[in-house]
Amino acid sequence: MTSGIDLGRPTSGDVIDLISDDHRRFEQLLAQMRLGTVDRDAVRRAFADVLVAHGEAEEEVVYPVLRRSAPDVDALDVQHGLEEHAEGNDALLALLELDGTESRDFAVAVEELSNLVAHHIAEEELSILEPARTEVSTRVRWDLGEKWARRRNELIDQRCGALENVRRVVADAHERGLLQDA
Repeated sequence: MTSGIDLGRPTSGDVIDLISDDHRRFEQLLAQMRLGTVDRDAVRRAFADVLVAHGEAEEEVVYPVLRRSAPDVDALDVQHGLEEHAEGNDALLALLELDGTESRDFAVAVEELSNLVAHHIAEEELSILEPARTEVSTRVRWDLGEKWARRRNELIDQRCGALENVRRVVADAHERGLLQDA
């Protein structure tokens, strides 16, 4: 378990704010892995749970509603978001499969994951979340926030960031054509 590491346990709120809060959490956890001032392996496991839960909850709960409700949220932006989730999960898998946390390979894998996550956060906040803030009613955003938080927390409780599950998530992304074969 990842006790002592703040995974966030939202229960309600505007879905845009909740997702943005998780984005800041990603940045903080990645910085902790880079700096090594805490137990990197515990942070790696916590990050895996939050990243996978966040993305799966977005794909299941949020993206379908935004595609229907926000005219400026283009279907191509949502598809691109799905692809970036898959790329992030693939980079996460590479990080999880490494033995230890003190090697050069670990540092490189953290940097690769950090770059992918930072790119995705910037694009998602600009092309999906910001248009939704003005085009989707407050009531719908709060309803989505409750549903997204519930699903996210369920997935964290199920340890969705465990190595075998991340392998399954990445294999599924390959099958769905979200990842290009190397």
